[in-house]
Amino acid sequence: MRINHLIGTIAILFLLVIAPWNSQAREDKLDALKMFSEVLHLIEDNYVHEKDREELIRGAIKGMLQNLDPHSSYVDLEQLQMMQEDFSGKFGGIGIQIGIRNDRLVVISPIEDTPAHEAGLEPGDMILEIDGESTQGMALMDAVRKIRGPKGEAVELTVLSEEAQSPRKVKIVRDDIPVHSVRINELEPGYVHLRITDFKATTTEELKKELQRYSDERDIKGIVLDLRNNPGGLLDQAVSVSDLFLEEGMIVYTQGREKVQRKEYKARKRAMDVASPMVVLINAGSASGSEIVAGALQDQNRALLVGEPTFGKGSVQSIIPLSDGSAIKLTIALYYTPEGRSIQAEGIAPDIHMPLQRKQRKDGEPDDSNLRESLLQMHIEQPERPEREDELTQEVKDLLAEDNQLRLALELLRSMPRIQEIRLQ
Repeated sequence: MRINHLIGTIAILFLLVIAPWNSQAREDKLDALKMFSEVLHLIEDNYVHEKDREELIRGAIKGMLQNLDPHSSYVDLEQLQMMQEDFSGKFGGIGIQIGIRNDRLVVISPIEDTPAHEAGLEPGDMILEIDGESTQGMALMDAVRKIRGPKGEAVELTVLSEEAQSPRKVKIVRDDIPVHSVRINELEPGYVHLRITDFKATTTEELKKELQRYSDERDIKGIVLDLRNNPGGLLDQAVSVSDLFLEEGMIVYTQGREKVQRKEYKARKRAMDVASPMVVLINAGSASGSEIVAGALQDQNRALLVGEPTFGKGSVQSIIPLSDGSAIKLTIALYYTPEGRSIQAEGIAPDIHMPLQRKQRKDGEPDDSNLRESLLQMHIEQPERPEREDELTQEVKDLLAEDNQLRLALELLRSMPRIQEIRLQ
C-alpha cells in the first residue's frame, strides 16, 4: 500500500474513532469526505493508467465548481494570467465573449472591430467544435484557452446560428485584441453616439476623456449610450460609469447568502457629472456590467431604454486565491437594481422594444416603405443648400442608415426638450 494511501486511511479512521460528534450534520459531512477519499483510493489503485493524486484532486475541484453555476470555476495560473490580461492589457485571440447556456458553449457577444466581429459571429451562436474538438461538456475556461492563442495563428470554430438549419465552419485568424472600450461619434451637432464595448480597468477614465474632448468643442445636447453586445466586466467600472450620469441615489446593491453581506453602491455628485438627456441602447448581448448601468439609469428615471431585453447575468463572482498560486472564481452574491429588481435570468426590459433591422436599399438609403412626398413622381425638389461645416460624415450617415435602433434613439433625443415642455404646461 502506498504511503499516501495509508496516511489518508489513518486520517479517516482517526476522525471516525476519536473525533467527537455533536450532530447528525457533522456525521453526514464525514460520510461525504469518507466517500471522496474512498473513490480517490480506488482510482489510484485500480484505474487502467496511473494517475497523479494532485491531478485527480484538481479535477474534483473543477467538477465541484462546475456543478454550482455556469460562472464558478477553477482558475489555474495560466487562466488567471489570461483573466488579468482581459482587463488590463492586450491578449492574443479572436475578440469574443462566451458563456455556457443549456450545457452548450454560446457566443455572448463579439467585441467590435475584432476578428470574431469581422467573421460575422453573433450573440446566441452556439460553438459546437473548436479545431475539430467537441465543446460538449467542455469547461468554460478550457474553451477560452483553446480559442485564444498567438497573433497570426488561426482557429477553426464550428458554429450553429440560432436561425440556421445546419452548422458552418468559420476559420478565424487570431490578432491582438485591443483594450480600448469607449468610442464616440457625433450623430448631429450636439448629439453623440457613445459606445462602450465592455468594462475594463480604464473604461471610466476613457469615457471622461472622450466626453471632455467633445464638450471642449461644443455643448452636449443629448447622448445615445450604446451598451449593445457589451458583455460586462469589472463591477467597479460599471458603478463608476453609472455614477458619471447620476448625481445621487442607489446605483446597484449586491446581496450574498446572509443579510449582513449586502453591499450598496451609491452615486455621488461630482464636477464631471453629465446631465444631458440620454437614450440607452440594449440587446440580448448586453450582460452583467452593462445591465447594472442600464438598470440604474432606468430605475432613476435618468434615461430611456431602447432595444431588446438583456442577457440576464445578475451574479457577482470573486476571484479567491489558493495556496499554490491558482484560484477559484466563485459566485458570492446576486446584484439588484435600485428598485430591488433581480437581473439574474430575467435581464433588463427596454422601455421601448425595438428589434434591430439592418435593411438597406441598393442605393444605400434606409428602406422606407411608407409613402412620402419625395417618392411621388414630379414632386418639387428641395432647393439646394450650401454645405455646412457640421454636415454629417459618410461614416455616420451609413451607421444611421443601417441601424434602426440608433435612428430611433436619435429621434427620441431630439424630441426630449419638446416632451419636457409639454409636461410642464
